[in-house]
Amino acid sequence: MSSPASRPVPPAAASQLNLRGAVDLSVLKQRQAPPAAPAAGPAAGAGPASTPPAGAPGTAGSEAPALRVDVTEANFQDLVELSSQVPVVFALWAAYSPESAGVLDALERIVQGYAGRLVLGAADIEAFPQLAQAFQVQAVPTAVAVLKGQPVPLFQGGADEQQIRALLDELLKVAAANGVSGSVGGAAAAEPATAPVPPLHQAAFDAIEAGDYAAAAAAYRQALTEMPADAEAKAGLAQVELMDRLQKVSGPEGDALRQLAADEPDNLDAQLGVADLDVAGGHVEDALNRVVAFIGRNFGPERETARVRLLELFDVVGSTDQRVAKARQALARVLF
Repeated sequence: MSSPASRPVPPAAASQLNLRGAVDLSVLKQRQAPPAAPAAGPAAGAGPASTPPAGAPGTAGSEAPALRVDVTEANFQDLVELSSQVPVVFALWAAYSPESAGVLDALERIVQGYAGRLVLGAADIEAFPQLAQAFQVQAVPTAVAVLKGQPVPLFQGGADEQQIRALLDELLKVAAANGVSGSVGGAAAAEPATAPVPPLHQAAFDAIEAGDYAAAAAAYRQALTEMPADAEAKAGLAQVELMDRLQKVSGPEGDALRQLAADEPDNLDAQLGVADLDVAGGHVEDALNRVVAFIGRNFGPERETARVRLLELFDVVGSTDQRVAKARQALARVLF
């Protein structure tokens, strides 16, 4: 279950997709009653040493809240509930994975630097296999954030500190957009005040929370009408349009769509549909390469439709992402 390469997912997109319950954690939540205090200290053979948690971070009576917690069945519910206050980053690791220790060390160092705005939960999937199943883990290490009780996939396999910091920065933006901007231990007092959210952006966030993607898209379009250079509105519009398309595709329909795309490589709708699924599933390079390849094989209106969709996916992933930079170069080669 190890993977040599990371597969980061842009939280700006993935968060909204998964806040609506793409992974069901309810079974895990229902298996235990909230304990008085989580288990203390890591098990033998666990990852890098950390301060043993005396309780869920930030709970009353904690003099020095731990920003890393070793996840058990006993304290999992506490951490899920904590995610309504601060994002909780679950690092799923295993002793047999040589990359796990390095990723855990990096995550712990980085999370400490956010001064209580994030909490790290280190989960040994050999000791807690149900968590791996709930998060649909396909490789270790895997990092998944939980925000307001719902998972936000971050990356699978190895990831360097620069990648991790970029993902966590985006995660915090998504958290703020969803009303999660607290801290544990009161450490966020030194952080600069967050700028108020523009009214149309807030209207879009509220619509997303209500599952009304059409209203969210309308709010973002109005924001762009009033300020065409609003990059956040442009990215938000691309994200909610992706979310709207994805909610119309069930699991069996997704499988059928992938088969159709394999059988008909020049079927525009099938290729774009699978690209959407791949972005949502974290396979960003596969998605972008698929659309670039279609553009390279086709001409006329379908080619232009694919090009426009590709630019929208660039906005979803993020213009500074290295995979977008590579895809832009590949697009230039097939166009010129």
